[in-house]
Amino acid sequence: MQLSRKQNEYIVNATHRWNIKSGAVRSGKSYVDTAYIVPARIRERAGEPGLTVILGVSRETVERNVLQPMREIYTDRLIGTINNRNIARVCGEDVYCLGAEKISQVAKIQGSSIKYAYGDEVAKWNQEVFQMLKSRLDKQYSCFDGACNPESPTHWLKQFIDSDADIYLQKYRIFDNPFLPSEYVYNLCKEYEGTVYYDRLIEGQWKRAEGSIYRKFADAPNSFVQKADRENIARIEIGVDFGGNGSGHSFVATGKYKGGRVQALMSRRYMNKDYTQGIDANLLSDLFLQFVGAVIEKYGMPGFVYWDNAETVLGQSITKACREKYPRVAVLPAWKIRIKDRIDYTVRLMGAGLFSLTEDCETLSTALQDAVWDSKADEDVRLDDGTSDIDTLDAFEYSIERDVAQSHYNPVKGGI
Repeated sequence: MQLSRKQNEYIVNATHRWNIKSGAVRSGKSYVDTAYIVPARIRERAGEPGLTVILGVSRETVERNVLQPMREIYTDRLIGTINNRNIARVCGEDVYCLGAEKISQVAKIQGSSIKYAYGDEVAKWNQEVFQMLKSRLDKQYSCFDGACNPESPTHWLKQFIDSDADIYLQKYRIFDNPFLPSEYVYNLCKEYEGTVYYDRLIEGQWKRAEGSIYRKFADAPNSFVQKADRENIARIEIGVDFGGNGSGHSFVATGKYKGGRVQALMSRRYMNKDYTQGIDANLLSDLFLQFVGAVIEKYGMPGFVYWDNAETVLGQSITKACREKYPRVAVLPAWKIRIKDRIDYTVRLMGAGLFSLTEDCETLSTALQDAVWDSKADEDVRLDDGTSDIDTLDAFEYSIERDVAQSHYNPVKGGI
């Protein structure tokens, strides 16, 4: 088992109640935990009173980011699967594996004493979950290990890290991982260059998000315009956002190519104020069918449509209309994952040279150029005060959000 200098340093010094690694992506923070720390902590407390808990953003991320990497090092016999009671058998002990995005997801362990807790992607947790955890680590031998990528300097986790609690903090830059291929590091730096994500996910700094969100696009929008390669589009997916009286209804069709390339093919926005009687469900369905027809004629048949699940009536209306005219198209409500995760994915596509749009995406191009961070917000929030087209951004993101989960890199075996 190869470990870096930083990883060995953590093993020696992580003897506090709270042991946290903060810093860059792929810098080795999580590997030392799955390879050594988590199994060792569990075995040290075997048979002692209290629960053992692994918390992540969701149960699925616990499986993907923690348990599966452990199985690659150890065996299925030592690292079990999560059952319907949210328990996995790990190193001979029952371990609760829970999502921490919502306080309701951890109700099963509220009131229980916790002897050991491991936290994955801690900065993405619901703050109430973390507050609950603090009161549950009540044994003399209770402790916590966790890893996170930095967020805003006013984030609640940063405030805890800077407190006088019994904390061992270790900071990572991506360059602290000697096992990463130099080409990978170069490409990742290039993807995030010129954005707040470079400061956070490359340098490992807690930096405030300011100014243009898609700076690379805003600086040279015409460089992203490309003609669609219709013959090689693997699939087309459409996102639909429903606006209120002061905003608009937006449609964006996105083409996906092999190799991860994403191209926005067509975007349209319809404002209520431009129609004397406004846009009711029937008119909206007609406008949507016209949009789908235009996409089919120029680029091909879409496979899926994802609509804003906050507006069930309008969603059901376009679902019915689309199924009647285009029965081969699947129409589903959007997942609406975290906006910041959608933004991060788009930024990476742009930085990696995997994003483009056609001349049929004028509204999306404008929306991307105008998108800025809210300078008055404590957390990373996209400014939504009517000065920019958030509707079209949402529609585009609904068309790609199901690809976001697949964009995460899996830990590399052998010392990352």
